[in-house]
Amino acid sequence: MRVMPVVACCFLIAACREAPTSATIENDDLQISAAKGGGGSPKVNSVTVTPPSATIQAGNTVQLTATSKPASSPTFTWASSNQSVATVSQTGLVTGVAAGTAVVSATASGKSGSSVITVTAPPPPGSVIMIGAGDISDCNNNNDEATAQILDANTTGTVFLLGDNVYENGTTTEYNNCYDPTWGRHKSRTKPSAGNHEYNTPNATGYYGYFGAAAGDPAKGYYSYDVGDWHVVVLNSNIARDAASAQIAWLDADLTANTKSCTMAYWHHPRFSSGSSHGNDVSVQPFWEKLVQYNADLILNGHEHDYERFARQSPTGLADNVNGIREFVVGTGGRALYTLGTRKANSEVFNSTTFGVIKLTLSAGSYSWQFIPIAGQTFTDSGSENCH
Repeated sequence: MRVMPVVACCFLIAACREAPTSATIENDDLQISAAKGGGGSPKVNSVTVTPPSATIQAGNTVQLTATSKPASSPTFTWASSNQSVATVSQTGLVTGVAAGTAVVSATASGKSGSSVITVTAPPPPGSVIMIGAGDISDCNNNNDEATAQILDANTTGTVFLLGDNVYENGTTTEYNNCYDPTWGRHKSRTKPSAGNHEYNTPNATGYYGYFGAAAGDPAKGYYSYDVGDWHVVVLNSNIARDAASAQIAWLDADLTANTKSCTMAYWHHPRFSSGSSHGNDVSVQPFWEKLVQYNADLILNGHEHDYERFARQSPTGLADNVNGIREFVVGTGGRALYTLGTRKANSEVFNSTTFGVIKLTLSAGSYSWQFIPIAGQTFTDSGSENCH
């Protein structure tokens, strides 16, 4: 029998005693940790904060969420770069303090992620917020989720829809599978209008079934409501709209009964557009004529997949700063964007490269607007104007 030297035997025993009793391999980032007796803390390689940006008014809040990679559920430390603009709790709840910009970060194991927070001044007392767009959901891309995240970050106010809310045909299945997981998160505060793609389904049954009473009478699709000191009219540009139509007769009666100081209207097809795919739609001119007759202030449309702002003008497109109406085209909710065609008279701003929404602050006797782009894009537009 071969006898092992005592020194060699002791060496093997010592090596065995020093061997780790557990090992962990994280396949996601090829992270390896070993600890005597087990229980090693996994390494954090990156931190992400969502949403990556948000706009809130002073006094309002937005909830941020931090995640790590690997998904190890570490304890995050939250901080604001400018606490005079926005503060953050250790659960990621951001509170707007004053107008400005702050970067809010979450840190774990030396790694940080951040969100850019823009705080706007609070509106005048009695003001209300409306926020929205048209031409929105398409299950084949994620742009509608990106615009829905803007709504997530603007938690107050009415959400309005400018039609073609889901593609291709506004079916019940498309509303449930494509629209509902994104903009549908804000269904309870939504006032919709229908587009031509909704009417690709006979009688737009998918649209009316999804929104129910909020979409008005399914045989009409036009209705009105009041917010603050404003009267809001929702029209249907997919049914009869000539001067002799029942819709124009209803509009005349509705505006006659209006007691609010300012009036806005929205529907799908724009009377004026510089977009390359559709351009001007003269069929909705009777809407304009009646709205001008009753001194309406603001019109919003979709259909053309771009953003465009027009100066006050007449129903025939003549500049008119006294009696004219300002029109916005906001077809930037998520569907693929179009391009510029022939630039129309009185067009002040045009953009066809940016997805986003328009946010309106409606006050007594005035309004302001702000186009908010999705995260990662930079175009914006803002301004204010008095009512007639």
